[in-house]
Amino acid sequence: MKVLFLCTANSCRSVLCEALFNHLAPAGMRAFSAGSRPRGFVHPLTLDALERAGVAIYGLASKSIETHAGLRPDLLITVCDRAAGEDCPVFSGPAIRAHWELADPSELAGTGAEVTAAFDATVARIGTRIQAFLALPLERLDNSALKAELERIGTL
Repeated sequence: MKVLFLCTANSCRSVLCEALFNHLAPAGMRAFSAGSRPRGFVHPLTLDALERAGVAIYGLASKSIETHAGLRPDLLITVCDRAAGEDCPVFSGPAIRAHWELADPSELAGTGAEVTAAFDATVARIGTRIQAFLALPLERLDNSALKAELERIGTL
């Protein structure tokens, strides 16, 4: 199973999702990430948060959706924060789509401790969602039921 996490800049939220999914998922499942307007670098605090969580950061990069043109993911999950008026990227293909809205901790204005706490909270929220996904009885869910479960998980 291939999962593609999308956001706009692909420097924080979608990269966190990719790294955490690949850290927690069993063999045979793999996550990727991309952005519609990639920033070109992974936010340094994203990498710091992953390291604090014990997640490998090697090979993480900010990349464009076009990088994965031939990927044909099974699942496509957007993570844009609609409340901030951000445009979620569009991806064409047969993947089951869901939205897991996440506020962007890299946009938080606050003290260093507050920003670090926001990154750690985002990592924890993503981890909760991914663990809920991995606990699903995937072999017993049709596409419609899986989409409903993904949308439910996006509210956790």
